[in-house]
Amino acid sequence: GKLNRLVKICPHPAHMVLLYGETGLGKVMIAQTIHRHSHRHAFPLVKVGCTLFPPQLIESELYGHEKGSFTGADQQRKGRFDLAEGGTLYLDDVDDIPLEHQAKLLRAIEEKVFERVGGTAPIKANVRIIASTKKNLLELVAQGAFREDLYYRLDVLRINIPPLRERMEDLSLLVHHLLKRIAPGRRYTIEPAALERLRQHTWPGNVRELAHTLQRAYLVGGGRITAELLEAEMSG
Repeated sequence: GKLNRLVKICPHPAHMVLLYGETGLGKVMIAQTIHRHSHRHAFPLVKVGCTLFPPQLIESELYGHEKGSFTGADQQRKGRFDLAEGGTLYLDDVDDIPLEHQAKLLRAIEEKVFERVGGTAPIKANVRIIASTKKNLLELVAQGAFREDLYYRLDVLRINIPPLRERMEDLSLLVHHLLKRIAPGRRYTIEPAALERLRQHTWPGNVRELAHTLQRAYLVGGGRITAELLEAEMSG
């Protein structure tokens, strides 16, 4: 399906990748797949949810900090660039990195070097960046909320991920993939009528909504998923 075709165009381990699409599309899963099929697969994939950290902490999360660099920094701490050495750093919702911290990210990408907060010693950054956003970064650039030079560094290879409602040919594949994650090593059955009922839904919550629906149906049905069970779950 479209999902498989999208990830197969990212073979080179040095290429920056930008994943663009709505919330709940499974961008983390796509980043994992790209990493798993790259030459960096033997090294870590480190995920950073950029929206989860307040502006004053995102720099420390990305690059680490030295002991005594700020109140509460009672010991040296490695950042995500350190932890992803040799592998892939996935920046989820990269647009949430504050403007004042974007120059340092740009330098880490361009010069492949960074310093920890409170430090002066340069540290090499041998990582591949995969970033994701649900916003139009060019619009943010026009508004002065995102650096234009950083945008063009991240947008080397963009993958526009269509919403689930526009790639229903992937539904069966996604259903079985998700059920194997929901019930690893355990048996399950899903009736053809149940798959057809799933195809009739518009999935405003995309893959995340599908995963939650399947998980509830699996638990309630004891591993047997029917159209009637899905109807009850999807209607609340």
